[in-house]
Amino acid sequence: MEARKRPEYVLEILADPNYVRDIVRGILHTIFFHRYFPSMRPSSLEVLDLTLPVVADHELETLIETRVGQLVRQLSSTSSPSGGSRGELGVRFFEKRRRKGGLGGWLTGTAKNEEEICWEVWKLKITLTTPRTETERMTLLRAEAPALQRTAMTIVKIVNRDKDHIPPITTSEMNPFPYEILLNPRAEYDGKTIGFFS
Repeated sequence: MEARKRPEYVLEILADPNYVRDIVRGILHTIFFHRYFPSMRPSSLEVLDLTLPVVADHELETLIETRVGQLVRQLSSTSSPSGGSRGELGVRFFEKRRRKGGLGGWLTGTAKNEEEICWEVWKLKITLTTPRTETERMTLLRAEAPALQRTAMTIVKIVNRDKDHIPPITTSEMNPFPYEILLNPRAEYDGKTIGFFS
């Protein structure tokens, strides 16, 4: 059986300090709304006069809030008066597979004979921009809503177009595909870059 190529998508985001938390939360929830497979009651989030989907799952919402809070603290602590600062969040989705060879669990001391294989990666590259004048602030504010809308629509286009790599659901667990959200992931990505202001 041929190994599947794991898609990796890069979203570039430019935001001011007043809206960075809401913009990143909205983008993360939009990704998860389309890649979170348990049954759920959809909800929504208003960001810059846009309505974005939200996965109403306490565990996921807590993880998103935690990672976004860490990102905002990092961006705030490294921001300079003359410009902005940068940070990254990585979202990875996994499938659980049985390990090949029956001795794997016994040799490693683990009871489960499963491994998690990543089947999709999203990387959010966030640049915090601090406007120096009122004119700059208004220009950035006017650009943020259309850019957020383009990014949300880009996510929708990607998830509707790229479906063949999603593994079959082979478990009755509540969430068949584990996920993680990482602050400043170290792994290399060779995915497509999708500009927030393109």
